[in-house]
Amino acid sequence: MSLDEIKKKLSIGLVEKHINEPSAHYVHILLLRELQSSAIFTTNGQDADITTVGINADDGIVEYSPVMMFKRKQTGSDRRKGKELQRNFVAIKDTMSVNEMAPDSPESVLYGSAAGENAISVTSRVMYDTAYSIRDSSVIVEEKFQNAPGDEYAKGATTAIREPDFIMPRTLFPCVITLRDATFDELIFVLGITKMNKRYGAVTSRIGRMENHILGIYSGTEEGTANLILSQEVARRIAKENEKLTAENISKVLYSTVLDIEKVKKYVRQAYDEDITKLNIKALDNADTKELLDLVNAETITQSLQKLQKASVEFIKEVNQSNKSSKKNEKKGD
Repeated sequence: MSLDEIKKKLSIGLVEKHINEPSAHYVHILLLRELQSSAIFTTNGQDADITTVGINADDGIVEYSPVMMFKRKQTGSDRRKGKELQRNFVAIKDTMSVNEMAPDSPESVLYGSAAGENAISVTSRVMYDTAYSIRDSSVIVEEKFQNAPGDEYAKGATTAIREPDFIMPRTLFPCVITLRDATFDELIFVLGITKMNKRYGAVTSRIGRMENHILGIYSGTEEGTANLILSQEVARRIAKENEKLTAENISKVLYSTVLDIEKVKKYVRQAYDEDITKLNIKALDNADTKELLDLVNAETITQSLQKLQKASVEFIKEVNQSNKSSKKNEKKGD
């Protein structure tokens, strides 16, 4: 199947060209993020980002504390990868410095930018939400200590230095990336970023290796299931394998030392597919999803970026001209 044929199947969630007003076109990328090394997800520089939530069982509510992968930990890393791909494939000079971003680059037009010299700010059309670990933080967070530095052969007693909390490898984060009012070329770009980006969190030159397993692609006119619900549904479905959805069985899942990743993939997809039956969202079938992902490579990303480069410049020009016309009309009215 060609890219054009796949594009038609996703047409309800796509636009043909950049528009400047929301029009309820959504494409959703269902993911399972798998840590393949230790990672640091912290706000205060020391403690892992965790929260306390409840999950329903047939005989009560189980409270637990999952690790959070805040949305900015995802967007920041993906944006850096997007600007890197622009530089590599189509030689677009851009930066992550807030006030120096090129507002008319494909990445900035899609992911957003602050107001620059032309006083145009661009709102992001790629929507992320905080992702939650399936298991409790007590079994996936480890504290590490190191001795104070020094190269003397003999020295007095020193105080151990606590390093930031580390999230352990094989921690899993079900999540969804949503594109709003995006073109098919922008979808190719985001899929390329998602496939190629391998580092998240702090100190990514040494840790934070992540594999993004793309489980499904969906299109529609509204948003789908929240990340927290997906994580909790996986725990509930694994617990149900023991016949009863009791607090004890759920706790066994939440505090287990390891989860079967293939089983988790199946349940994430299953939970999302069941939830969207009552929403105006349709799934791209598995065969087409696999074919699309296989077609997303350096060549197709380059082709999409070349088209987006021209379209993005034209879009910012049109918005700028529209703004100037509006200001002139306002002065005439005065």
